[in-house]
Amino acid sequence: MDFFNQVGKLAIGSRLRMLTEKITEDAAQIYKLYDIEMNPKWFPVFYVLSQDEAKTITDIAREIGHSHPSVSKIIREMVKHGLVTEKKDKADGRRNMVSLSAKGKIITEKIKDQYADVNQAIEQLSAQTSNDLWNAIAEWEYLLEQKSLLQRVSEQRKERESQQVQIINYTPAYKDAFKQLNEQWITTWFKMEEADHRSLDNPQGYILDRGGHILVALYNNEPVGVCALIKMDDPDYDYELAKMAVSPAVRGKNIGWLLGNAIVEKARSLGATKIYLESNTILKPAINLYNKLGFRKVAGRNTPYERCNIQMELFIK
Repeated sequence: MDFFNQVGKLAIGSRLRMLTEKITEDAAQIYKLYDIEMNPKWFPVFYVLSQDEAKTITDIAREIGHSHPSVSKIIREMVKHGLVTEKKDKADGRRNMVSLSAKGKIITEKIKDQYADVNQAIEQLSAQTSNDLWNAIAEWEYLLEQKSLLQRVSEQRKERESQQVQIINYTPAYKDAFKQLNEQWITTWFKMEEADHRSLDNPQGYILDRGGHILVALYNNEPVGVCALIKMDDPDYDYELAKMAVSPAVRGKNIGWLLGNAIVEKARSLGATKIYLESNTILKPAINLYNKLGFRKVAGRNTPYERCNIQMELFIK
């Protein structure tokens, strides 16, 4: 166990697999000890069929939490060894009903002593431990159903990588990056329009000199994301959130969320109470981001963009 002591929880999968293999090997020997013809992997199917009448493979799979193909394979193996039989459902000829054979039913009586002895042995083993493995497994299963280990690791990755992101104020050194990043995403989904060219070709005159602001996201000191606040001449809104773009090479690193939060905080620091934006519902990740930031759909405003089919606003508290 030196390896597991050294590696720790990183090797949880390997350690659980080793424990499972050890218990499975013992289980095979226990069946032999009691002269029971049984493969350990058949047991869940056998037990379910020993408690009820005939069942479909779908019902068995649902009850034991296995996939349909997995249960089908087990059934074929058990049929081959004479433990179960398959028959067409009298009420629905499209379904096969699975039940224990005469040989299987004999085992249900023969195995009772084994059940009692195994249960008692496990109770004694549990009594010798300071942690309740059975309850711990149930807790882990519940928590992983709510959020898988893959999701949890992905979140940790995003959190770690987001710490390498810097959000800074725009300077003329980032003029090309501002234009290239926006052109990249616009032309991926749509086409460049006149309003795009006005703001991207001259961000200083079109955005900054009119009271707007641009933020730049740096990842490993390289510009990978941009977002602008455009001052609006409108009694209903202070600024428009616009020209948010993140390089596809760094998506999945929380950069859009960091930029969005930063631009909202920038608006708040400027005394803004309401922000407006335009987008397109085909951009589902972007719409999800805006919803997460607190934007809500509005309608009925004029727009210079052909691609716009959704308008949103955010009240800043």
